[in-house]
Amino acid sequence: MRQILAMLLLAILLATVPAWAEDKTTVTAQNDEISDNLDLKAVASVFGEAKDLEDFEKRLNDPETQLSNLDLNGDGEVDYLRVMETVKGKTHYIAIQVVIAKDQFQDVATIEVEKTSDDKTQVQVVGDVYMYGPGYICEPVYVHPPVIFTVFWVPYYSPWHSPWYWGSYPRYYRPWRPYPPHRYRRNVDVNIDVKNEYNFTSVRKSKTSIDLQKKLRRSDFAKRHPEKSFSNRNKGVSNRQQLKQTKNPKGAKQEAVKTGQRRTGEKVKQDWQPPSKSGKAADNSGRQKPEKIKNSPGQEKPKSNLQKPQSRKPQMPSRKPQVPQKRPRRK
Repeated sequence: MRQILAMLLLAILLATVPAWAEDKTTVTAQNDEISDNLDLKAVASVFGEAKDLEDFEKRLNDPETQLSNLDLNGDGEVDYLRVMETVKGKTHYIAIQVVIAKDQFQDVATIEVEKTSDDKTQVQVVGDVYMYGPGYICEPVYVHPPVIFTVFWVPYYSPWHSPWYWGSYPRYYRPWRPYPPHRYRRNVDVNIDVKNEYNFTSVRKSKTSIDLQKKLRRSDFAKRHPEKSFSNRNKGVSNRQQLKQTKNPKGAKQEAVKTGQRRTGEKVKQDWQPPSKSGKAADNSGRQKPEKIKNSPGQEKPKSNLQKPQSRKPQMPSRKPQVPQKRPRRK
């Protein structure tokens, strides 16, 4: 009888342990809405700070800043984002793709950089239709023109093709677990340069980029999961911009003011410099650096705002001098 009871208990334990383990591994902190897990304003911001596309890819996958929260393959770790580029004339088409599995990639956004006829450079960060819905486009206006522009327009420019793929990543990259939505929102806001302007539009300006998209576009995840497209995830909503306005109208207005859909008061500064002879690009991130003041011969040193320390001798409180009273004369 005891043997039968022991066998029953063992069978119950074997049946419950796998189910418990399976439930534990499937718990993730990622938001069900895919478009909440990669902020295009953050993408536009770090693009303006990068010295080239290799540096841009590193910033996208930096485990310290953690700008992405995408886990499309559902393995419990944020996916690596690779950067691919193709060029035609004065147009640079840059694709940001999620590395899902071996030889499988999914476009999440593209950056379209084009020099116009009046010699101005326009930038549009276009969200992928599968991820964000049609017509979700961020137009950054940089206060300080990005150094990467000077790299794009040099003679004999070689387009950037990420050398990394599934199972082979750079040394600096360490995958991290997805954040809950509110924590990711708080984390990514810190990494957006609020001096720039981030306007949203539904019109793509570069016709050349539309043609170049056919060469680089990858949609392996979208083909396997058509039910997870933005239109199927959000019935009756056109794109992410309308989704934000529907969910939180007040929050959308506050975000528009904070991220620069209204003027921040900063004027665009033409202060970029071409790369130096050593090959290192100039720093035009817009962050203020302390200036070293050099004094010419015979010129007085500028007075410091700091007061000189007083003498160490304790100062006694001042007292009014006492006038000695005259003594009466003796008769």
